[in-house]
Amino acid sequence: MTPLLAELSRLHYPGPPATPAQIAAFEARVGWKLDEDLRAFYLHCNGATLFAPLPDVNYHLLPLERIVRTRIAILGRDEDSAGPASQYCVVDMQDGDYVFVDVAQRAGASLPLFDAWHETYPAAKRIASSFEEFLEKALQSGNSSFWLDG
Repeated sequence: MTPLLAELSRLHYPGPPATPAQIAAFEARVGWKLDEDLRAFYLHCNGATLFAPLPDVNYHLLPLERIVRTRIAILGRDEDSAGPASQYCVVDMQDGDYVFVDVAQRAGASLPLFDAWHETYPAAKRIASSFEEFLEKALQSGNSSFWLDG
């Protein structure tokens, strides 16, 4: 993660770091612990945008206080009929597309990331096995959604 975070700081738009107290408050609020990659990211910056500052941005890596269940972010409802309770949005692509982690599908020490589009959610496509993999591909994407065809 260290080289990716250095690139993020050098070429993109990171927020200030989250404090350990902010991370602890987040984990208490959501009821799950950040994996090693996400913890490193949030200790480096509590959210960021890639390639451009807000509002003209595709990749908005959300600050801890904006992370909510995917079903709330996409459908505005926190009920089981709206999608799994284990999915939390970590990236808002600003076009009805979101990237989320699913804490029920933790792969070893890492949380996998999925693409969810407003029109088809709760159907989702796995796009990275870890936040480190996601961030590496996002930084190399040239500001496009690297997981989409074409």
